[in-house]
Amino acid sequence: MAQQGVLLDQDQFCCSVCLDLLKEPVNTGCGHSYCRSCIEGCWDQDDKRGVYSCPQCRQTFTPRPALRKNGMLAEVVEKLKKTGLQAAPPVLCYAGPGDIACDFCTGTRKQKALMSCLVCLVSYCKTHLQPHYDIPGLKKHKLVKATAQLQENICSHHGKLMEVYCRTDQKCICVLCMDEHKGHDTLSVAAERTEKQTQLGMSQQKVQQRVQRREKELKELQQAVESLKRSAQEAAEDNERLFTELIRSLEKWHTEVKELIKAQAKAQVSRAEGLLEQLEQEIAELKREDTELEQLSHTEDHIHFLQSYSNPSVSSSDLPAIVVSPHQYFGYVSEAVSELREKLQGFLKGQWTKISSTVNTVDVLLPPEPKTREQFLQYSCQLTLDPNTAHCNLSLSDGNKKMTAKLNHSYPGHPDRFTDRCQVLCSEGLSGRCYWEVERSGKDVSIAVSYKDIKTTGRIDSALGLNDKSWSLQCHHGYHFRHNNVEIQVSGPQSSRVGVYLDHKAGSLSFYSVSGTMSLLHRVQTTFTQPLYPGFCFGYVGDTAELCKL
Repeated sequence: MAQQGVLLDQDQFCCSVCLDLLKEPVNTGCGHSYCRSCIEGCWDQDDKRGVYSCPQCRQTFTPRPALRKNGMLAEVVEKLKKTGLQAAPPVLCYAGPGDIACDFCTGTRKQKALMSCLVCLVSYCKTHLQPHYDIPGLKKHKLVKATAQLQENICSHHGKLMEVYCRTDQKCICVLCMDEHKGHDTLSVAAERTEKQTQLGMSQQKVQQRVQRREKELKELQQAVESLKRSAQEAAEDNERLFTELIRSLEKWHTEVKELIKAQAKAQVSRAEGLLEQLEQEIAELKREDTELEQLSHTEDHIHFLQSYSNPSVSSSDLPAIVVSPHQYFGYVSEAVSELREKLQGFLKGQWTKISSTVNTVDVLLPPEPKTREQFLQYSCQLTLDPNTAHCNLSLSDGNKKMTAKLNHSYPGHPDRFTDRCQVLCSEGLSGRCYWEVERSGKDVSIAVSYKDIKTTGRIDSALGLNDKSWSLQCHHGYHFRHNNVEIQVSGPQSSRVGVYLDHKAGSLSFYSVSGTMSLLHRVQTTFTQPLYPGFCFGYVGDTAELCKL
């Protein structure tokens, strides 16, 4: 049992190059140990490339590392040698399925190859590999871990090692192939490997940088997702609390109105019932007196008549009149509550649009803005002009795609129609990523977007770009951008065609000059709270604009 333990330790202290006990063991930068002569022999062959690699893990080093003797490992190896067990007969390792067999072994069963020689183009087992470590001429050969792709290094036409690389044809060739590659840019495969190795290092550095960047983006995205979840949970809880309070307030108002109606009805009924009782008593008294008077009128005793009539019990003054209100009563209350309901529903509808639009702006990822016209066209949208908004000096044609400034065009009255500005809006409200183009001609054409609730009257309030509900690019002696009555002069190439890109969620609105290429004129970064309607404004008769078919 003790011997087996020593044998196991002995195998662990063998050089992976010569497969024998380590002689003067040294460490490489990656931590593997070799015989000094074995690793120096391997790296001597790498001198031409200037890149040195570990035979086991293939880690590369530049420049050539300084080797340091491993004293502790050397002492252990010496103790193993003194046991005499290193001379024990080697255990034969035969090649199995998937293994590479030694090319020198004979017989039906061949040993497993450990190394392949790129000069001999042969794979060797431990026994047959030994001459490459003992014979000076063979020590210069390049040994690699046994590979099944050894024959791929042989020229299929000439059977020679492909030691030359043709950059012109981007392929490896042998020396006999040189005649077919006259005038081509050729060099040794080792030299090409050195250059490619440098390129590989740069590529690897770029890949590592991309990995670091992606890992950073991954971390940021994970944090954004967690933040989004927390925000959604908080919003849901606030929504539950606020709507519960709102519902309770409505229920409270409902109860208070109901109790108010009940109390008022009770008070008025009580008052009326008291008056009814009083009236009934008064009527009964009056009827009694009427009977007495009737009897007095038929008495034949003149003295009794005069004495009784001179002191009548009924007052001769007029009775106070009782005026009963019209039978509407609580109908006005129903009308007031109905009016409250309609106003509340209208308000809630408007607020719902604002709330839903605000919710839809939440996005954990913002897509990159397109760069080429082809990318913009992926977001192209079909627009039509809304005749109900067109000023009376605008004529629409071509299926409500084209508009021309003309005088005294007849339109029926409509609350959405602009009355003080020669303007028109489109029928479609936009709330996603959209792109459209406009072909214009004339002296003064403005291309804009607007909220639907922009005012339709007033020279300032209804003008596109002169309020906080619209954004406008004016094409008049150059370009001018307007919003909320603030004007910015915009520079850029003049073109009859203008492209507009809207990313509603990202709060981005961009105007482009479209000709052979697309040139950004102006970009707005804000927060949109409602859908946006494309619009147009004209300054002179004869100005035209047309929605382009994309």
